[in-house]
Amino acid sequence: MQYYSTNHQSPKVDFKQATINGQAPDKGLYFPEQIPPLPTGFIDNIGDYSNEEIAYQVIKPYVGDTIPETELRRIVNETVNFEIPLVKITEAIFSLELYHGPTLAFKDIGARFMSRCLGYFVKDLGKKVTVLVATSGDTGGAVANGFYDVNGVEVVILYPSGKVSSVQEKQLTTLGKNIHALEVDGTFDDCQQMVKQVFTDEALNNQLFLTSANSINVARWLPQQFYYFFAYKQWAQKNNPPVISVPSGNFGNICAGILAHFSGLPVKHFIAACNANDVVPDFMETEKYTPKKAIATISNAMDVGNPSNFIRILEIFHHQFASLKKDFSSCSISDAETKATLQKVYKEEGYLLDPHGAVGYLALQEYLKENPDEKGIVLETAHPVKFYDVVEPVIGEAVPIPPTVQQQLLLQKNSTKMAADAGLLKTFLLAM
Repeated sequence: MQYYSTNHQSPKVDFKQATINGQAPDKGLYFPEQIPPLPTGFIDNIGDYSNEEIAYQVIKPYVGDTIPETELRRIVNETVNFEIPLVKITEAIFSLELYHGPTLAFKDIGARFMSRCLGYFVKDLGKKVTVLVATSGDTGGAVANGFYDVNGVEVVILYPSGKVSSVQEKQLTTLGKNIHALEVDGTFDDCQQMVKQVFTDEALNNQLFLTSANSINVARWLPQQFYYFFAYKQWAQKNNPPVISVPSGNFGNICAGILAHFSGLPVKHFIAACNANDVVPDFMETEKYTPKKAIATISNAMDVGNPSNFIRILEIFHHQFASLKKDFSSCSISDAETKATLQKVYKEEGYLLDPHGAVGYLALQEYLKENPDEKGIVLETAHPVKFYDVVEPVIGEAVPIPPTVQQQLLLQKNSTKMAADAGLLKTFLLAM
């Protein structure tokens, strides 16, 4: 499998080089030359396969011969070695719980897979690799956990000061060793822009070996397909594929789901559920893509004003708006609606959503009102405890804290404060 840049000004590379590079030299995102079809009979017999085998079969054509089979199976097995249950909330709405991994968020899958792939690749490089990542919340903790103590890899995480939850902040600032947290005075978009500027600094890249661990990296993005297949494996009505609602910020997650669909996974429709950051909902109304400054909300991991991965969604649909509109829709949910949904679902159904899941739930519920014969899945992307400071006042109860989180909350935060300035980031990297 070869990967080309969405800007079409860089040479094609294999999975190994795309993973190591992170972003293409022309500032585009790497995209697979083909979307490989699933093996014959795979979907019809999906219930007969273990999650490990499903994940291996899905990712194998994307990796090609860059990782031997035994090593790739080990990486996959370590990536998906936790529960990903599909839980019934109502007769029409089911929750795919993606928060049973080590950092209680969906990004554990991508971060674990990428860290193990990069760990395998850097063994042959003979030099240190610096992984740069901007986070609006959950990515930071997942990447920190996935790369912690990996030989030959230093990790630098940029996060917007005061705009991540207290649990998220502890997860990305308390590990130490090869994990470095930069607390940026700005928004997630500022953090992402700093990272992009550093990647395009030719002089710096001649001195340091830099790569990215955001979902712009193919090794972070592609394995997110796995749980869409796990959801379908558990879906009872195989003759009536689900509508899937995905809380969406940088759009890597929903993009992976659409990629899985184009390879043969049955899905009726995709909903990109956004908060007040409504760039994509506006695009779906006007066909004009206009980035905006990110707005802070209670579903902070989705506070993105210029989602990087939306270009990949357009690439999947060959930039044909009519085709996109047929399979994909997007809507914006306010903080007030998010809180009301969280409270209502907990009170009436006994199911506790996190703020991001609540955005996805309401978007799905509204879609099903217009399409009453359909049923759907909302991706519950993080454990409610990660946002207990938002959730508890809404439901009037304490959210039970898992033992791992209790221990982490007692640890000392260790971050370096920094203005939103790529020059300061460059100085920090050179001094490491």
